[in-house]
Amino acid sequence: MLTEQTLDKLRILAESAKYDVSCSSSGTVRRGSKGMLGNTVGGVGICHSFADDGRCISLLKVMLTNYCMYDCAYCINRRSNDIRRATLSVSELVEITIEFYRRNYIEGLFLSSGVVRNPDYTMERLVAIVRDLRLVHGFNGYIHLKSIPGASQELLAEAGRYADRMSVNIEIPREESLKLLAPEKDHQSVFRPMALIQQGVLENKEDRRRFRHAPRFVPAGQSTQMIVGASRETDRDILGMSSLLYAQPTLRRVYYSGYISVNTYDSRLPVLKQPPLVRENRLYQADWLLRFYQFRVDEIVDEQHANLDLDIDPKLAWALRHPEFFPVDINTADFESLIRVPGLGVKSAWLIVNSRRFNRLTSFDLKKMGVVMKKAMYFITCHELTSSFSQPVPGVNEMHPERVRRLLVSKAEQKRAAEELQLSFDFDNPAPSTDDK
Repeated sequence: MLTEQTLDKLRILAESAKYDVSCSSSGTVRRGSKGMLGNTVGGVGICHSFADDGRCISLLKVMLTNYCMYDCAYCINRRSNDIRRATLSVSELVEITIEFYRRNYIEGLFLSSGVVRNPDYTMERLVAIVRDLRLVHGFNGYIHLKSIPGASQELLAEAGRYADRMSVNIEIPREESLKLLAPEKDHQSVFRPMALIQQGVLENKEDRRRFRHAPRFVPAGQSTQMIVGASRETDRDILGMSSLLYAQPTLRRVYYSGYISVNTYDSRLPVLKQPPLVRENRLYQADWLLRFYQFRVDEIVDEQHANLDLDIDPKLAWALRHPEFFPVDINTADFESLIRVPGLGVKSAWLIVNSRRFNRLTSFDLKKMGVVMKKAMYFITCHELTSSFSQPVPGVNEMHPERVRRLLVSKAEQKRAAEELQLSFDFDNPAPSTDDK
């Protein structure tokens, strides 16, 4: 039975955990069986509700404790902050998870923690929770466990046997910026557990090839998170780090979190009225291009365009910078060329490739396939969209790219982007701290 004291601690720790956005729940299958509690059949995400700020809260997203030995400038739980603190015992957190699942509040657990005493002490308690859930209570639902940087290989190996996904947050993509905002941390402490988890996953794959019933190790892979706007990194720096991480075979997702001004007194941080949500969204779109559209980082951002355009999506921005690539003939172009056309997705590109074997495609056919013709018509030719047609649609080469841009950017998008640009912060002239007053 959950006591009022336990629930009060849960409220504090759930509030402290809300800033971590890397809590996807897809990519694994744990089937229900007799004597077990819960399942993740189908391997699909179990997300079904959202917080006021748009974050998914379908999992029980909670910290073991919000006490922390570190004093990271960007973290609400930093050692020097005067906030309400709480710590749940191992048995309390296990009981909460089981009770909430039985009441149909949740279908899984996202568990993180501040670092107390030392990394091994904290990691040992996290492992104890997931071990009890799996072995004592037979909990078969989804578990995402945050790894503690600096924890021993033995504890990481044990955690991987019980968790579906594990993650270590990079937070800041450049070492010098991380040292400025979190002097007690370094990238090596993050990359080491990521490498150990990767090694465990790859070894487990070999074991399962040889032994069919070998236990799984972190079957949903790893994820990580980077904060956007807390330091002077450009989008090129952020996407460059993401590209390096995606080259690793076990990294499933990089999450981008727009910086929220939670520690306004710290002069090392920008003062923002709201998080840079438009920039965060553009980074997710660029991330999608890296993972599914065969784009390279230097195609999306380069020395002349180190930051993503806030007015238009990254694929359209690339297309307007490279009009020589267009027009693309829908009826003859290969799949790799089709997916670079603004308004076409991977699914619609495959539909085009498969459908044109039977008939020449028209703009009417493309609309039925889900192609956004408002964008695509300036970059393609197909049947009636040719110069021989009585009323041809001028393409990006007949019109100046800047004119196409003006036609495609809505006033609402321009207003949102302008508001975010007005909130930009000059890192060379930081706001004074309260100590200077």
